[in-house]
Amino acid sequence: MTQQRFSILCPTQVQFGPGCAQASVAAIAGLGTYVLLIHGANPKRAEWLIEALGAHELALTTVSCPREPDVDLIQACVERGRAAGVDFVVGLGGGAVIDTAKAVAGLIPAQGEVIDYLEVVGRGQPLDSHPIPWVAIPTTAGTGAEVTRNAVIDVPTAQRKVSLRDDRLLPHMAIVDSTLTAQAPRHVVLASGLDAITQVIEPYISSQATRFTDALCRDAITTGLTALRLLLSDEPVDPARMDAARDDMAWVSLTGGLALANAKLGAVHGLAGPLGGLINAPHGAIAGCLLPAVLAANQKNALNHPNTTARIAAVEGWVAHALGVEPNQAWPELAAWSRRHGLPGLDAMGLKAVDRQRVAEAALASSSMQGNPVALSVETLVGVLVDAA
Repeated sequence: MTQQRFSILCPTQVQFGPGCAQASVAAIAGLGTYVLLIHGANPKRAEWLIEALGAHELALTTVSCPREPDVDLIQACVERGRAAGVDFVVGLGGGAVIDTAKAVAGLIPAQGEVIDYLEVVGRGQPLDSHPIPWVAIPTTAGTGAEVTRNAVIDVPTAQRKVSLRDDRLLPHMAIVDSTLTAQAPRHVVLASGLDAITQVIEPYISSQATRFTDALCRDAITTGLTALRLLLSDEPVDPARMDAARDDMAWVSLTGGLALANAKLGAVHGLAGPLGGLINAPHGAIAGCLLPAVLAANQKNALNHPNTTARIAAVEGWVAHALGVEPNQAWPELAAWSRRHGLPGLDAMGLKAVDRQRVAEAALASSSMQGNPVALSVETLVGVLVDAA
């Protein structure tokens, strides 16, 4: 690698490991006197934290985030937080909850409307006030949203998912406790796990990769695939090994979030934005479906780029090793393995053939495409969508 200058963006503090969530309650309570707790669709999964924060005599307002955040949901949460006068936010849940908490913490003190600060379809204005403190406690291992500076928000009127992005949106504290992921359903484990793996592969082959992001991603690719295979095994697995695999996936998710916050992603996420606004499917499922086809397209179009070719070949070898196949079978086997474990294709998720062209065209405007290691044409991106059908 040639000499580089780069900066590193990280949360103020990361707590990692089994049991760290309970152990961090006192530190969370020290952030203020009135907290807005955003949790997932099932409030019972938040009861332990509500009780623990209540024991510290905090005033508390709770909000449920039952779906991936859209403009209306974000605005409603912002208004709820403002009306209550909260001074910090906690997000306890999957990537949708974490992104909601992140956006709400940024927008509660802001002067404008949600759309004013959104990329691509909004005005893209920087936040005009510093976000209030917030804490991320993920209950799935996939998005890495607990350590990123952007919140992905659905804009139904534009049929796009776009980002609210600001360096100050990094949380005051990220608490990554793998025991909180133990109750995740199988389809969530698959989709979120593939998202995590995508987010350590794309920054590694990114045109903006650095020594820092390389160090995060290099070992995580094999670690993530190995752990995900174990978690989805149809054979009985020793509970201690399952616990270790959950811990590995939590680590891979965290490293992916740190990597994407410090290097761009690529065509998987470039396509996932417009797809997410068009079809009713989880982001992780879309990313996992696209990943093999995008890797194949990048490899084919990188023949005159030796460094990119070498990086993709390294990833090909790591994926093949984790899946137990020869390198030239890595991409087909990754796609086939995902399908065998229940991941549908894009067509089954609701993508119509007539929409492929406009999805490909819209992807080129995504900030994620800036990190793709080679330029891909609209025709090539349409081909990716066909291959991922």
